[in-house]
Amino acid sequence: MIEGLKDKVVIVTGGGHGIGKAYCLAFGQAGARVVPADIDGPAAEQVAAQVSGKTEGKSLAVRVDVADQESTKQMARAVLERFGRIDVLVNNAAIFATIPMNRGGIESIDPTEWDRMMAVNVKGLFFCSRAVLPTMRAQKSGKIINISSGTVLSGSAGRIHYVTSKAGVIGFTRTLAREVGDHNIQVNCIAPGSTLSEENPTEEIIRMRQASVQGRTLKRLQKPEDLVGIMLFLASPLSDFMTGQTVSVDGGQNFL
Repeated sequence: MIEGLKDKVVIVTGGGHGIGKAYCLAFGQAGARVVPADIDGPAAEQVAAQVSGKTEGKSLAVRVDVADQESTKQMARAVLERFGRIDVLVNNAAIFATIPMNRGGIESIDPTEWDRMMAVNVKGLFFCSRAVLPTMRAQKSGKIINISSGTVLSGSAGRIHYVTSKAGVIGFTRTLAREVGDHNIQVNCIAPGSTLSEENPTEEIIRMRQASVQGRTLKRLQKPEDLVGIMLFLASPLSDFMTGQTVSVDGGQNFL
C-alpha cells in the first residue's frame, strides 16, 4: 500500500457506487479519513460504514448534488466541521454507469439531457473544486484528481454528450493546475477505459464491456481495482511534483 495517506482527509464524489466505492475503500485501507459524497445518501452511508468497519480509516458520509453549488459548499463545510481540513478531492461523480443516459447518435439526444450531462460532469467539477480551494489555499497544500474517460482519446460512436463532457474534464484539469500551482496544489486527471463498474451488471453491459477487450494490449475486462493504484499515487506525496497531467489506465487501448 502506498504510504503518506494516513490521516489525510479525502473527499470522493460519486463515492457510493462502482469505481468511487473502490476508491473509498482503498483510501480507507491506506489509513485516510474518507468522505464518500454521493447524491445517493444511503449508498454513501453504506460505504462509510464499510470504511470505518473494515479498514483503519475513519469515514463521514455526505449527500451532495455536485450540480448544485450550495450543496457542494455544504459538503465542504461538513468535512471541515468533522475533520478540520481537506487534503484531497476526487471529482468522480458523473452521469454514466448508475444514472441512465442516451447512448444513441447526435440526433437522438434531447437538449435537456445534454444540459444535465454538462451540469453534472463538467459544472460539478467547477463547483466542487471551488468549494474546497479556499481550504487548500490556506493550508498551502492539496490535491484535486479529476476523472475523464478513455472515450475522449479514441472517440466513441454514440453518447456524444458524455464524451464531450469528459473532454472538458481534461481542459479543466490543465487550466486549474496552472491557476493553483503557486499554492502548492496539484491537479491531475485519470482517463479510465471501459470498466465493469456496475455492482449488478446486465448481460448487455457485460457484452459491451467485453467488446472493448479486443482493442486492448492487455486483453481482459477492466475492474475498478485496476484504477486504485494510480489514484493512490496521485493522492500521495509520491506525485507532489506532477500536475496538469492526464494518465490513461485502459489496458493499453490508447497511448498518450
